[in-house]
Amino acid sequence: MAANLKRLRKAKGLSQEELAHRVGIDRTYVSALERKVYAASIDLVDRLAKALDEEPRALLTAQTPEPSENT
Repeated sequence: MAANLKRLRKAKGLSQEELAHRVGIDRTYVSALERKVYAASIDLVDRLAKALDEEPRALLTAQTPEPSENT
């Protein structure tokens, strides 16, 4: 979830602070989620997804790595 959260947040052009404000949590908590320090509750996943205008599965589904230029 951490990588998806960071990727989606950046794709939406949001800072950690702005996302935190929209969700009602502290910016340091968003940072900790993105660094895998904390795990998010189902309720928080839902709130984050809504703030990012995404479905919760967008945060929870493993992403396929992009092929590297060396392959």
